[in-house]
Amino acid sequence: MNLELAQSAAYAVVVWWFTTGIILYLDGLPRRTFRWSMIACTGMMLAAVNGLHNSAADASAAGAYAAFTCAILVWGWLEMSFLMGFVTGPRKHACSDGCGGWRHFVHAAQAIIYNEIATLVGGAVVLAATWQSANHTGLWTYAILWSMRLSAKLNLFLGVPNVGEKFLPIHLQYLKGFFKTRRMNFLFPLSVSAATIVAVLLWQHCLAAVDAYQVTAYALMSSLLALAVLEHWFMVLPLPSEKLWGWGLRSGRLQPLEPRIAVKAPSEC
Repeated sequence: MNLELAQSAAYAVVVWWFTTGIILYLDGLPRRTFRWSMIACTGMMLAAVNGLHNSAADASAAGAYAAFTCAILVWGWLEMSFLMGFVTGPRKHACSDGCGGWRHFVHAAQAIIYNEIATLVGGAVVLAATWQSANHTGLWTYAILWSMRLSAKLNLFLGVPNVGEKFLPIHLQYLKGFFKTRRMNFLFPLSVSAATIVAVLLWQHCLAAVDAYQVTAYALMSSLLALAVLEHWFMVLPLPSEKLWGWGLRSGRLQPLEPRIAVKAPSEC
């Protein structure tokens, strides 16, 4: 069981690291390549949805790996469609100086609302593909990714020391106007503490598991959640997180260059 646990945790780390890097690399290529990248990614996403459906009844270690991988691929489509600018929101510019409060939050939501809707649709598709199944690994993997990404977006909006602008592509530089740099916000300790508690509980279930499926599924999910917590800590600790994906950032268009943003008048924000 210890070997299965270690293998599952290592697999989650490798998948997390590699998929993040490849998305960053593709998103750094010239924009004329984006269409072909999205076409290929869409094909993989459709195959992943089929894989989720086929693995839903397979309560084995292999089934857990398959469901986990397929959920990551579905999520990867959402991430790529956002970062390449295909599914973002109707707002394509930052706020003018002085915009704040609820109005500023609404503007931030307008900048990403299409992606949030797509995430809801993706969740519904994953749920339908795994409904009343013996293998829920894919569904819970998607839920972890969804909840932790939502937490990350809220923390960036409320303010953290490291907003990760080096990961933001040039064509989305206007989103920096919705990030706030500050030492801490009220949500960060709550979100990190809650996620850490859930990760510990998942690890406890993993250690108490009696069959290979449970060990693998819980190890994959707890490892993924622990990595998401680590990504949260990257927001507040002075760690060069970009070095983890240096190879993905070499495609050249992800440098934090100052964009030319058309600023609206204060009344229009």
